[in-house]
Amino acid sequence: MGFSPFGGFGGGMFSIVPVIVGIGFVFVFGMIIVQAMQGIGQWRRNNASPILTVDAKVSSKRTDVSYHHHHDAAINHVHHTSHTTYYATFEVPSGDRMEFVVSGPEYGILSEQDVGKLTFQGTRYLKFERRAMVQ
Repeated sequence: MGFSPFGGFGGGMFSIVPVIVGIGFVFVFGMIIVQAMQGIGQWRRNNASPILTVDAKVSSKRTDVSYHHHHDAAINHVHHTSHTTYYATFEVPSGDRMEFVVSGPEYGILSEQDVGKLTFQGTRYLKFERRAMVQ
C-alpha cells in the first residue's frame, strides 16, 4: 500500500461513495413513500368521517408562502415560482379551535370574527356560511 493523500484510506474512500449515495437515495425515496402513504391514509380517514356542521367563529387567518428557484443551466436562466397555502382557524362554542386549509378565494371572503356555520369532514374544510348581521 503506497502513499495516499486521503490519510491512508487509499482507494477505499472512493469505493464507499456509491454506497453512501445509494443509502441517501433509498432514504429519500423511502420518505416520499411514507409521505404518500400518510396522505392516502388521511384522505381515507376524511372520507370515512361524518360531514359535520357546527356554529363557529373565524378566529384567525394566515398564509404560508413557499418559494422555489429553478436554474436551467442550458440557457442560463433562473425561474422563480411561489406557492401560497391559505389557512383559516375557527373557534366553536366549547372554545376548541380547528385550523383548515382553504382556497384563495375562500380566504379572501373570510374575515376574522365572522360568525356562522362551519361544515367540515375530518380535517377537510367544506364551507363556511356567514350568519347575516342584524342591525
